[in-house]
Amino acid sequence: MNSSEDQAAGSAYFLYHSIGMYPGKAEAMAEAFAAFSQSWGAYDDGQWMRALSARQEFIDRWSELIGAEKGTLTSAENVTTALYSLIGALPKEHLEGRRVLVAADCFPSLHFLLAGLAPRLGFTLQTVPLRPGENWVRDEDMIAAWDEGVGLTLVTMVTSTASHRPDLSALAAHARRVGSLVGVDITQGVGLLPFRVDAPAVDFTVSTTLKWLCGTPGAGILHVAEPLLKTCRPELRGWFSQENIFSWDLDAFAYASDARRFDHGTPSVLACIGSVPALKWHAEQDHAAMLHHNRNLGAMIIEEAGRLGLDLASPREAERRGGSIMLRLPEGAEPRAVVDGLREAGVFADARGRVLRLSPGVITTEEGVSRLFASLRMLLGRRS
Repeated sequence: MNSSEDQAAGSAYFLYHSIGMYPGKAEAMAEAFAAFSQSWGAYDDGQWMRALSARQEFIDRWSELIGAEKGTLTSAENVTTALYSLIGALPKEHLEGRRVLVAADCFPSLHFLLAGLAPRLGFTLQTVPLRPGENWVRDEDMIAAWDEGVGLTLVTMVTSTASHRPDLSALAAHARRVGSLVGVDITQGVGLLPFRVDAPAVDFTVSTTLKWLCGTPGAGILHVAEPLLKTCRPELRGWFSQENIFSWDLDAFAYASDARRFDHGTPSVLACIGSVPALKWHAEQDHAAMLHHNRNLGAMIIEEAGRLGLDLASPREAERRGGSIMLRLPEGAEPRAVVDGLREAGVFADARGRVLRLSPGVITTEEGVSRLFASLRMLLGRRS
């Protein structure tokens, strides 16, 4: 299947909150992995030099993407390991005897991690709840819970269950007023919505290269801003955490001067190599046009959902929303059966409980949206 056929086949692809596709993705990844295979299987001594150079390109492209200063960003297996590296590296005054604040609609994996670390690191995890009947945590409720006793707050740029987009500038400004660290999980927004680590300035950033960036699993990142970075002493450390990775003196371990201190054992390079083609593709796109396309299809989805009598589980206003539209399936509808029925019609989406998640991206078309709702009418037994 060539690129144009591949794009046509994906016209009803709504999974940019999960994996993400672009024209020619399979071919570009295959070429990158084939080049790695040839390099790794060559009878010479240049394998590691070439592999680590490819990983560095991944780091450099990510740094440019989010405006991170040189030496403040490194790769990680995923957002959970990235956050673990950061939390396990912080000076005690940020955590011990203090509270860590998260919203109830954060990515569950990060909540699981923080809940497990709290007893050992001496902080209390405070989860700001959703109001009854609402789909996302309000900014004002986060701020109301956020006082000088909070040492660190993790903000989600775009939630995975409602596509809610908080006012990051207001939340970061509040962090400065009360003297707490603030980090942001940009996983569900980066690649579609503009983001820079200095606008507003945040202390750390975690993400993956999946979703709107269309990369591979295992290609996460951790950014830590100065001056916080210099104070961090990661407990998850290894030979790659050193300035000189070939220092074998067991009594002379010293952290690298930059974000390499968050590395540990031999890094996984394959995920980085597999994601570089996606980052190259993304850098060449008209980002304003990508967002405009998403907003047009999102408006079409919201309008068609209203005609079908489906409740919107995302903010209606585009500026308060990420790139996804979440719809609440009616009582009596079996989510798995709906998703399976859509798949049979060549429409690709998923559900969390009764919330149907729809994320239109560059290969999604208006025809795909029309096919989505034609299929939903049949599956739900409804008329416009």
